[in-house]
Amino acid sequence: MGPDDIRRMSLAELKARFVDAGRPLPEGCEEALRDDDRAGARAVYQAVLRRRRENRAEGQRLRHLLRFETALWEQGVLHIGGVDEAGMAPLAGPVVAAAVILPREFRPRGIDDSKQVDAAERERLAVEIKAAAVCWAVGLAAVEEIDTINIYRAGLLAMRRAVEGLSRAPEHLLIDARRLPELKIPQQGIIHGDALSLTIAAASILAKTTRDALMAEQDLAHPGYGFARHKGYPTAEHFAALEKLGPSPLHRRSFAPVRQALGLEPVQEELFPARAEGEK
Repeated sequence: MGPDDIRRMSLAELKARFVDAGRPLPEGCEEALRDDDRAGARAVYQAVLRRRRENRAEGQRLRHLLRFETALWEQGVLHIGGVDEAGMAPLAGPVVAAAVILPREFRPRGIDDSKQVDAAERERLAVEIKAAAVCWAVGLAAVEEIDTINIYRAGLLAMRRAVEGLSRAPEHLLIDARRLPELKIPQQGIIHGDALSLTIAAASILAKTTRDALMAEQDLAHPGYGFARHKGYPTAEHFAALEKLGPSPLHRRSFAPVRQALGLEPVQEELFPARAEGEK
């Protein structure tokens, strides 16, 4: 395709090809589109320029998200495991962790900390991550385990289970805000790691989407609490349902609002060590 072909294309064809389909302008055709007398053609040219700027900015953002991984790659470490959890704060349901090893060339557009991505985008990214990953796994700590060993240790347990579920052993772990001392794998805990490391961000998306799906299923088993909407988090809707219906088997009996609904005294504060910054 050359400049003359660009000039002969209708505005609808130009828009369909270079805006809607996002195809790159062939070499030598940019000036023809820029200098086209038709206002619609020049609008297509501006849209192409905007897309280029956005792509460059996204490329820079992704390179920044890979700075921890890049440092390890430069040391010869290839199989880097990202680890994160979801569900530390809810009053009900398990805590879910995910571990993932990604190929070095993987650059999923729009990936970020799962809290910064809307539900539809998280689902899209989760499919892309699972399809591209070298391997991935999730680990859970059940409500009964949370109430027995406390939520902090349950989060560590879920993360350890996720790592142990990987089909390939990671050479190094990048973990959001924590370390897993029981695993004899070199590892690095990164505060706000889900916003600073692409591999941890991928794990956070897998953990969040897995837990959200589990809570939507539990909404059918325990109707009336709104688990499909609030996922067990302490929202006004959840507090109202807890007061009306009382705790379900899915509720964490060690959490103060649940204990209050049961007429029990709060659990001693010292049983629950302060969470590391960045935990959810």
